[in-house]
Amino acid sequence: MEYRQLGGSGLKVSALSFGTSTFGGIGELFKAWGSTEVDEARRMIDICLEAGINLFDTADVYSSGRSEEVLGAAIKGKRHQLLISTKATFRMGDGPNDAGSSRFHLRRSIEGSLRRLGTDYVDIYHLHGFDALTPIEEALETLDAFVREGKVRYIACSNFSGWHLMKSLAISDRYGWSRYVAHQVCYSLVARDYEWELMPLGLDQKVGALIWSPLGWGRLTGKIRRGQPRPAVSRLPLTADAGPPVADEYLYTVVEALDEVAKETGKTVSQIAINWLLQRPTVSSVIMGARNEDQLRQNIESANWKLEPEQIAKLDRASERTRTYPYWHQSLFAERNPSL
Repeated sequence: MEYRQLGGSGLKVSALSFGTSTFGGIGELFKAWGSTEVDEARRMIDICLEAGINLFDTADVYSSGRSEEVLGAAIKGKRHQLLISTKATFRMGDGPNDAGSSRFHLRRSIEGSLRRLGTDYVDIYHLHGFDALTPIEEALETLDAFVREGKVRYIACSNFSGWHLMKSLAISDRYGWSRYVAHQVCYSLVARDYEWELMPLGLDQKVGALIWSPLGWGRLTGKIRRGQPRPAVSRLPLTADAGPPVADEYLYTVVEALDEVAKETGKTVSQIAINWLLQRPTVSSVIMGARNEDQLRQNIESANWKLEPEQIAKLDRASERTRTYPYWHQSLFAERNPSL
């Protein structure tokens, strides 16, 4: 397993990491993703550790905290072997202060996550989304306090806009507070918007990307193709509204390119889609999920090999989309705005 530096920090993370949103299965959305409990989770974590994966990602909101509980129980006796990433900000109750990035909510959130995980610190703590009602200074000062108290090793964010992230970094620099070292983002062959603003920002500011939904919300598994009926068993119909929209024609074009590369490499569509991400700038780790051990082992096989440059170019062409303004206009001035 390859280990990569997490942004501008000194922390090394495995190129593949394991996402535990499939743990717990509480609520319609998370039940559609999976309902792994402790015994199976323990076996899956052992498979990951044997493969060299050292980063395990969860969030307080996943299955209303049950994902963290399952992960915490499954890693007992192994905490020193791995890194834990978790998140806060999204709603965890009905009260007016049960959501957001206020000092009140974040303090309650970190204490709840540590209790559910059965640990006294987390390695990477994210704001799961941007809270426009809480002053950025309040959120960052609170996160910095967690680092100084030893509850958190590194801070990160998720699903921020470019200006959200850049303003946050500038404020951290101004006050000497801990800086975001990573940004957990949606990125795949059918969701390349990350490249337009956030990737150049990540390169400039040394913010590593942790990739969620690398298979385009389950669309890049090889089960969806032009002229074929949709699979009878799929989470996509139940979860599509919570993920990025993808036009059918665009999806079919990308999958056909993946099929061509699959014939050339002998790899699966999913493995190729993940490997493409591993070659992209700023990517520190690709968070893969799995409903069972077979899926997990197949996904692990996405690493330890590399697509050829011409195969990457083929996938790039098939997945290219017209950029929104101002990015299409900047591409007209390519001599001073080179593409990544």
